[in-house]
Parts: sequence; C-alpha cells; structure tokens
Amino acid sequence: MIGHRRRRRHVRPPEEMNITAFMNLMVILVPFLLITAVFSRVAILELTLPSDAAAEQSLEPGLQLEITVRGDRIEVADSGAAPLVIPNTASGYDLKTLSAALRRVKEHFPEHTAATLLMEQDISYDTLVQVMDTVRVARGVRAGAVVKAELFPDISIGDATGEAGGGA
Repeated sequence: MIGHRRRRRHVRPPEEMNITAFMNLMVILVPFLLITAVFSRVAILELTLPSDAAAEQSLEPGLQLEITVRGDRIEVADSGAAPLVIPNTASGYDLKTLSAALRRVKEHFPEHTAATLLMEQDISYDTLVQVMDTVRVARGVRAGAVVKAELFPDISIGDATGEAGGGA
C-alpha cells in the first residue's frame, strides 16, 4: 500500500506543448513568403513557329514584315524589298528608331499582326526580348500618361542568314 502511494506521487500530469518558438517562426515566415511571391511572377510570350500554312500564306501578296537583328544593326523589310537599316548607337541597338519605323508600317497595314524576327547566332537573349517587346507594343505619351499601342504581336523567330541589306 505504501509503494502504491509513492507511485502516485511521482506521476506528473501531462505538460502543455510550448509552441511559442513555432509561432514566432510563422510570424516571420508568412510575411517573407508573401513578399517574395511578388518577385517570382512568370511572364509568358506566345510565339508562332513557322509552319506549312505560313509558307502558303507567304505566297499571297501583302506585307511580310521581317526584322533582322545583326551585330551592328537592325534591318526592317518587307520580304524581298530593300531593308530599312537602323545602325547601332553608342549605347547599343536603336530601339526607339525601330519602334518609330514599325509604327509607320502599322499605319499602312493596320490589320496586319504578324512579323518575323530573324537573329544572328551571337545576339544575346536580352536583346531578343527587348526587340520582341519593341515589335509587339509601341509606347507613347498622351496627355501625360503612358499609352501602349499594339503593333505586331504575332512574332515568329528564326535565324538570320547572310549579310543582306549592306553594312552600317
């Protein structure tokens, strides 16, 4: 009987879990994840790859806009015609002049949305994206606000061949 009493004295009631450290971690982790989620957006551009149907359409008369990016210049041309050559500036490719030239083309062909972007092998990915953005959308200022106008959103990409159009 005495031994039974001793056993009862040593039995402790269950302790509550201390979750303070876990709650502190959650207080820090949740805002951190919410803040970093803003910076991890994914942008997707839809590209049109050349197909047989596109080859058939190219036989029809009309605009077949080709923008060729070379190491020292950008050329804008309707297929087979003499290209407009935009030489590089001291800071790199002259995307403002390219945008102005594409706006003039869009004024003559407002319904046309396709363009072919041809790149030389050593052109950087950053340049490709900048030229694609310039071909897709023109930015202007109207009444103090930045206005975007759609130019040629259906872009096909290919490799530039040869040295057509002359040098800079």
